Amino acid sequence: MLHTMPDVRGTLTPNRPLADLTWLRVGGPADWLFQPADVEDLAAFLAALPPEVAVFPMGVGSNLIVRDGGVRAVVIRLGRGFNAITIQANGITAGAAALDAHVARKAADAGLDLTFLRTIPGSIGGAVRMNAGCYGQYIADVLVEIQVVTRQGQQMTLPAAALDLQYRQSALPEGAVIVAASFRAPQGNPQDLHDKMTEQLTRRDASQPMKERSAGSTFRNPAGFSSTGRADDSQALKAWKVIEDAGMRGATRGGAQMSEMHSNFMINKGGATAADLEELGEEVRNRVFQHSGLSLEWEIRRVGERLAEKQ
Repeated sequence: MLHTMPDVRGTLTPNRPLADLTWLRVGGPADWLFQPADVEDLAAFLAALPPEVAVFPMGVGSNLIVRDGGVRAVVIRLGRGFNAITIQANGITAGAAALDAHVARKAADAGLDLTFLRTIPGSIGGAVRMNAGCYGQYIADVLVEIQVVTRQGQQMTLPAAALDLQYRQSALPEGAVIVAASFRAPQGNPQDLHDKMTEQLTRRDASQPMKERSAGSTFRNPAGFSSTGRADDSQALKAWKVIEDAGMRGATRGGAQMSEMHSNFMINKGGATAADLEELGEEVRNRVFQHSGLSLEWEIRRVGERLAEKQ
Protein backbone atom coordinates (compact mmCIF):
# COMPACT_ATOMS: atom_id res chain seq x y z
CA MET A 1 0.00 0.00 0.00
CA LEU A 2 1.62 3.20 -1.18
CA HIS A 3 -0.57 5.68 0.63
CA THR A 4 0.83 7.97 3.30
CA MET A 5 -0.94 7.10 6.52
CA PRO A 6 -2.48 9.74 8.82
CA ASP A 7 -0.81 10.58 12.12
CA VAL A 8 -2.21 8.62 15.05
CA ARG A 9 -1.91 8.45 18.83
CA GLY A 10 -2.32 4.69 18.83
CA THR A 11 -0.11 2.15 17.09
CA LEU A 12 0.10 1.86 13.30
CA THR A 13 2.26 -1.00 12.03
CA PRO A 14 3.05 -1.73 8.36
CA ASN A 15 3.12 -5.24 6.91
CA ARG A 16 2.02 -6.75 10.23
CA PRO A 17 1.65 -10.56 10.32
CA LEU A 18 -1.79 -11.53 11.65
CA ALA A 19 -1.38 -15.22 12.44
CA ASP A 20 -0.54 -14.58 16.10
CA LEU A 21 -3.72 -12.49 16.47
CA THR A 22 -6.08 -15.30 15.43
CA TRP A 23 -7.15 -18.34 17.40
CA LEU A 24 -6.27 -20.64 14.49
CA ARG A 25 -2.76 -19.13 14.27
CA VAL A 26 -2.67 -18.90 10.48
CA GLY A 27 -2.51 -16.18 7.87
CA GLY A 28 -0.32 -13.61 6.16
CA PRO A 29 0.30 -9.94 6.91
CA ALA A 30 -1.99 -6.93 6.77
CA ASP A 31 -0.75 -3.97 4.76
CA TRP A 32 -1.25 -2.01 7.98
CA LEU A 33 -2.49 -2.86 11.47
CA PHE A 34 -4.03 0.06 13.36
CA GLN A 35 -4.64 -0.16 17.10
CA PRO A 36 -6.34 3.14 18.00
CA ALA A 37 -5.85 4.76 21.39
CA ASP A 38 -9.54 5.68 21.76
CA VAL A 39 -12.66 6.55 19.78
CA GLU A 40 -11.40 10.01 18.85
CA ASP A 41 -8.15 8.56 17.53
CA LEU A 42 -10.10 6.06 15.43
CA ALA A 43 -12.49 8.69 14.09
CA ALA A 44 -9.70 11.10 13.12
CA PHE A 45 -7.77 8.30 11.40
CA LEU A 46 -10.72 7.12 9.32
CA ALA A 47 -11.65 10.68 8.38
CA ALA A 48 -8.13 11.31 7.09
CA LEU A 49 -7.64 7.92 5.43
CA PRO A 50 -8.04 8.09 1.63
CA PRO A 51 -11.49 6.72 0.74
CA GLU A 52 -10.07 4.11 -1.67
CA VAL A 53 -8.14 2.40 1.14
CA ALA A 54 -10.04 -0.62 2.43
CA VAL A 55 -10.44 -1.19 6.16
CA PHE A 56 -11.19 -4.42 7.99
CA PRO A 57 -12.27 -4.33 11.64
CA MET A 58 -10.87 -7.33 13.47
CA GLY A 59 -11.87 -8.54 16.91
CA VAL A 60 -9.84 -11.04 18.88
CA GLY A 61 -9.61 -13.39 15.89
CA SER A 62 -11.80 -16.09 17.44
CA ASN A 63 -13.94 -16.61 14.34
CA LEU A 64 -11.51 -15.86 11.54
CA ILE A 65 -9.28 -17.41 8.91
CA VAL A 66 -6.78 -14.92 7.49
CA ARG A 67 -5.62 -16.33 4.17
CA ASP A 68 -1.92 -17.00 3.65
CA GLY A 69 -1.40 -14.06 1.25
CA GLY A 70 -2.53 -11.58 3.87
CA VAL A 71 -5.00 -8.69 3.80
CA ARG A 72 -4.77 -5.74 1.40
CA ALA A 73 -6.31 -3.29 3.82
CA VAL A 74 -5.84 -1.43 7.06
CA VAL A 75 -6.85 -3.95 9.72
CA ILE A 76 -8.30 -2.18 12.76
CA ARG A 77 -7.98 -3.97 16.06
CA LEU A 78 -9.49 -2.38 19.16
CA GLY A 79 -7.73 -2.77 22.50
CA ARG A 80 -7.79 -1.42 26.02
CA GLY A 81 -9.35 1.89 25.05
CA PHE A 82 -12.46 0.00 24.00
CA ASN A 83 -13.13 -2.59 26.70
CA ALA A 84 -14.94 -0.60 29.41
CA ILE A 85 -18.08 -2.15 30.92
CA THR A 86 -20.71 0.08 32.54
CA ILE A 87 -23.73 -1.20 34.48
CA GLN A 88 -27.05 0.64 34.26
CA ALA A 89 -30.34 0.09 36.08
CA ASN A 90 -31.57 -2.69 33.79
CA GLY A 91 -28.77 -3.04 31.32
CA ILE A 92 -25.11 -2.82 30.47
CA THR A 93 -22.91 -0.98 27.99
CA ALA A 94 -19.72 -2.68 26.85
CA GLY A 95 -16.87 -1.58 24.65
CA ALA A 96 -16.47 -3.57 21.46
CA ALA A 97 -13.18 -5.07 22.68
CA ALA A 98 -14.70 -6.39 25.92
CA LEU A 99 -14.76 -10.19 25.92
CA ASP A 100 -18.20 -11.79 25.78
CA ALA A 101 -17.40 -13.95 28.79
CA HIS A 102 -16.27 -10.94 30.84
CA VAL A 103 -19.47 -9.06 30.02
CA ALA A 104 -21.55 -12.06 31.09
CA ARG A 105 -19.72 -12.27 34.43
CA LYS A 106 -19.96 -8.54 35.13
CA ALA A 107 -23.65 -8.59 34.27
CA ALA A 108 -24.25 -11.55 36.59
CA ASP A 109 -22.45 -9.73 39.41
CA ALA A 110 -25.05 -6.96 39.00
CA GLY A 111 -27.98 -9.39 38.83
CA LEU A 112 -28.43 -9.05 35.07
CA ASP A 113 -28.93 -12.16 32.94
CA LEU A 114 -26.64 -12.22 29.91
CA THR A 115 -25.51 -15.73 30.76
CA PHE A 116 -25.74 -16.96 27.15
CA LEU A 117 -22.68 -14.83 26.35
CA ARG A 118 -20.49 -16.78 28.79
CA THR A 119 -19.62 -19.62 26.42
CA ILE A 120 -19.39 -17.55 23.23
CA PRO A 121 -15.75 -16.96 22.24
CA GLY A 122 -14.63 -13.53 21.17
CA SER A 123 -15.50 -9.93 21.89
CA ILE A 124 -18.66 -7.84 21.89
CA GLY A 125 -18.03 -6.16 18.55
CA GLY A 126 -17.83 -9.48 16.77
CA ALA A 127 -20.79 -10.87 18.71
CA VAL A 128 -22.96 -7.98 17.53
CA ARG A 129 -21.75 -8.21 13.96
CA MET A 130 -22.67 -11.88 13.68
CA ASN A 131 -25.68 -11.80 16.03
CA ALA A 132 -24.01 -14.44 18.15
CA GLY A 133 -26.15 -16.75 20.21
CA CYS A 134 -26.55 -20.07 21.97
CA TYR A 135 -29.02 -21.86 24.22
CA GLY A 136 -31.87 -20.28 22.27
CA GLN A 137 -30.79 -16.68 22.93
CA TYR A 138 -29.19 -14.19 20.58
CA ILE A 139 -27.65 -10.73 20.66
CA ALA A 140 -30.79 -9.56 18.81
CA ASP A 141 -32.87 -10.44 21.89
CA VAL A 142 -30.99 -8.07 24.18
CA LEU A 143 -29.32 -5.40 22.03
CA VAL A 144 -30.59 -1.82 22.41
CA GLU A 145 -28.12 0.17 20.31
CA ILE A 146 -24.53 0.36 19.18
CA GLN A 147 -21.99 3.11 18.79
CA VAL A 148 -19.98 3.05 15.56
CA VAL A 149 -17.40 5.07 13.72
CA THR A 150 -18.21 5.15 10.02
CA ARG A 151 -15.65 4.70 7.28
CA GLN A 152 -15.79 8.48 6.86
CA GLY A 153 -14.86 9.02 10.51
CA GLN A 154 -18.29 10.02 11.81
CA GLN A 155 -19.37 8.86 15.26
CA MET A 156 -22.93 7.53 15.23
CA THR A 157 -25.43 5.68 17.40
CA LEU A 158 -27.50 3.05 15.62
CA PRO A 159 -30.57 1.35 17.14
CA ALA A 160 -30.65 -2.42 17.06
CA ALA A 161 -33.47 -2.31 14.50
CA ALA A 162 -31.14 -0.64 11.98
CA LEU A 163 -28.88 -3.71 11.92
CA ASP A 164 -31.48 -6.17 10.57
CA LEU A 165 -30.07 -8.86 12.87
CA GLN A 166 -30.68 -12.38 11.63
CA TYR A 167 -29.13 -15.78 12.26
CA ARG A 168 -25.37 -15.18 12.24
CA GLN A 169 -25.58 -11.93 10.27
CA SER A 170 -26.21 -8.20 10.45
CA ALA A 171 -26.43 -5.22 8.09
CA LEU A 172 -23.66 -2.93 9.31
CA PRO A 173 -22.72 -0.01 7.06
CA GLU A 174 -19.71 -0.86 4.87
CA GLY A 175 -16.46 -0.04 6.67
CA ALA A 176 -18.14 0.94 9.94
CA VAL A 177 -16.34 -0.02 13.14
CA ILE A 178 -18.43 -0.97 16.18
CA VAL A 179 -16.94 0.69 19.26
CA ALA A 180 -19.57 -0.07 21.94
CA ALA A 181 -22.93 -1.76 22.44
CA SER A 182 -25.74 -1.33 24.96
CA PHE A 183 -27.91 -4.21 26.13
CA ARG A 184 -31.02 -4.61 28.24
CA ALA A 185 -31.13 -7.70 30.41
CA PRO A 186 -33.66 -9.45 32.66
CA GLN A 187 -33.02 -9.42 36.39
CA GLY A 188 -31.74 -12.47 38.20
CA ASN A 189 -30.10 -13.58 41.40
CA PRO A 190 -26.32 -13.14 41.01
CA GLN A 191 -25.43 -16.52 42.54
CA ASP A 192 -28.04 -18.30 40.44
CA LEU A 193 -26.68 -16.66 37.30
CA HIS A 194 -23.11 -17.64 38.12
CA ASP A 195 -24.23 -21.20 38.86
CA LYS A 196 -26.00 -21.32 35.52
CA MET A 197 -22.85 -20.21 33.72
CA THR A 198 -20.75 -22.81 35.54
CA GLU A 199 -23.16 -25.51 34.37
CA GLN A 200 -23.00 -24.17 30.79
CA LEU A 201 -19.20 -24.26 30.84
CA THR A 202 -19.20 -27.84 32.11
CA ARG A 203 -21.49 -28.91 29.27
CA ARG A 204 -19.43 -27.03 26.69
CA ASP A 205 -16.12 -28.48 27.84
CA ALA A 206 -17.57 -32.00 27.70
CA SER A 207 -18.59 -31.66 24.05
CA GLN A 208 -16.22 -29.16 22.39
CA PRO A 209 -12.43 -29.27 21.84
CA MET A 210 -11.65 -26.27 24.03
CA LYS A 211 -7.97 -27.20 24.42
CA GLU A 212 -7.36 -27.23 20.66
CA ARG A 213 -6.68 -24.34 18.28
CA SER A 214 -10.09 -23.76 16.73
CA ALA A 215 -12.37 -20.89 15.73
CA GLY A 216 -15.58 -22.22 17.22
CA SER A 217 -18.31 -23.55 14.95
CA THR A 218 -17.10 -23.81 11.37
CA PHE A 219 -20.48 -23.79 9.63
CA ARG A 220 -23.91 -22.37 10.38
CA ASN A 221 -26.62 -24.83 11.29
CA PRO A 222 -28.74 -25.64 8.21
CA ALA A 223 -31.75 -25.44 10.52
CA GLY A 224 -31.17 -21.68 10.75
CA PHE A 225 -30.85 -21.42 14.53
CA SER A 226 -28.44 -22.25 17.33
CA SER A 227 -28.71 -25.19 19.67
CA THR A 228 -31.17 -24.51 22.46
CA GLY A 229 -29.52 -26.86 24.93
CA ARG A 230 -32.91 -28.33 25.84
CA ALA A 231 -33.66 -32.03 25.93
CA ASP A 232 -36.11 -31.67 23.03
CA ASP A 233 -33.55 -29.95 20.79
CA SER A 234 -33.62 -31.70 17.41
CA GLN A 235 -30.23 -32.60 15.93
CA ALA A 236 -31.57 -33.36 12.45
CA LEU A 237 -30.36 -30.17 10.76
CA LYS A 238 -27.40 -29.36 12.95
CA ALA A 239 -24.11 -28.82 11.15
CA TRP A 240 -22.25 -31.36 13.28
CA LYS A 241 -24.84 -34.04 12.45
CA VAL A 242 -24.82 -33.57 8.67
CA ILE A 243 -21.00 -33.45 8.70
CA GLU A 244 -20.85 -36.68 10.67
CA ASP A 245 -23.45 -38.33 8.45
CA ALA A 246 -21.29 -37.42 5.43
CA GLY A 247 -18.35 -39.26 7.00
CA MET A 248 -16.26 -36.16 7.65
CA ARG A 249 -15.74 -36.33 11.41
CA GLY A 250 -11.98 -36.44 11.92
CA ALA A 251 -11.23 -35.64 8.25
CA THR A 252 -7.83 -34.02 7.68
CA ARG A 253 -5.94 -31.94 5.15
CA GLY A 254 -2.37 -30.98 5.96
CA GLY A 255 -2.38 -29.76 9.56
CA ALA A 256 -6.14 -29.12 9.56
CA GLN A 257 -8.72 -31.50 11.00
CA MET A 258 -12.44 -31.65 11.67
CA SER A 259 -12.42 -32.45 15.36
CA GLU A 260 -13.07 -36.00 16.49
CA MET A 261 -14.77 -34.51 19.57
CA HIS A 262 -17.14 -32.17 17.69
CA SER A 263 -17.38 -32.56 13.93
CA ASN A 264 -18.32 -28.90 13.31
CA PHE A 265 -15.11 -27.67 14.94
CA MET A 266 -12.12 -27.27 12.62
CA ILE A 267 -8.79 -27.39 14.42
CA ASN A 268 -5.17 -26.62 13.64
CA LYS A 269 -3.41 -29.77 14.77
CA GLY A 270 -0.05 -28.09 14.18
CA GLY A 271 1.51 -26.55 11.12
CA ALA A 272 -1.75 -25.97 9.25
CA THR A 273 -1.88 -23.22 6.66
CA ALA A 274 -4.95 -21.11 6.01
CA ALA A 275 -5.22 -22.97 2.70
CA ASP A 276 -5.32 -26.33 4.55
CA LEU A 277 -8.17 -25.09 6.72
CA GLU A 278 -10.20 -23.49 3.96
CA GLU A 279 -9.73 -26.39 1.54
CA LEU A 280 -10.77 -28.88 4.24
CA GLY A 281 -13.85 -26.78 4.88
CA GLU A 282 -14.73 -26.75 1.19
CA GLU A 283 -14.23 -30.51 1.04
CA VAL A 284 -16.65 -30.87 3.95
CA ARG A 285 -19.19 -28.66 2.17
CA ASN A 286 -18.90 -30.75 -1.00
CA ARG A 287 -19.25 -34.06 0.81
CA VAL A 288 -22.27 -32.84 2.79
CA PHE A 289 -23.94 -31.60 -0.39
CA GLN A 290 -23.29 -34.91 -2.13
CA HIS A 291 -24.65 -36.84 0.84
CA SER A 292 -27.69 -34.78 1.82
CA GLY A 293 -28.19 -32.04 -0.75
CA LEU A 294 -27.60 -29.41 1.95
CA SER A 295 -25.32 -26.43 1.25
CA LEU A 296 -23.43 -25.59 4.42
CA GLU A 297 -22.64 -21.91 4.91
CA TRP A 298 -19.40 -20.86 6.56
CA GLU A 299 -19.71 -19.37 10.02
CA ILE A 300 -15.98 -18.68 10.24
CA ARG A 301 -15.07 -15.52 8.34
CA ARG A 302 -12.38 -15.92 5.69
CA VAL A 303 -10.56 -12.77 4.59
CA GLY A 304 -7.58 -11.76 2.50
CA GLU A 305 -5.80 -13.27 -0.46
CA ARG A 306 -4.62 -16.77 -1.12
CA LEU A 307 -0.85 -16.97 -1.40
CA ALA A 308 -0.88 -17.46 -5.17
CA GLU A 309 -2.97 -14.30 -5.57
CA LYS A 310 -0.53 -12.02 -3.77
CA GLN A 311 1.38 -9.84 -6.17
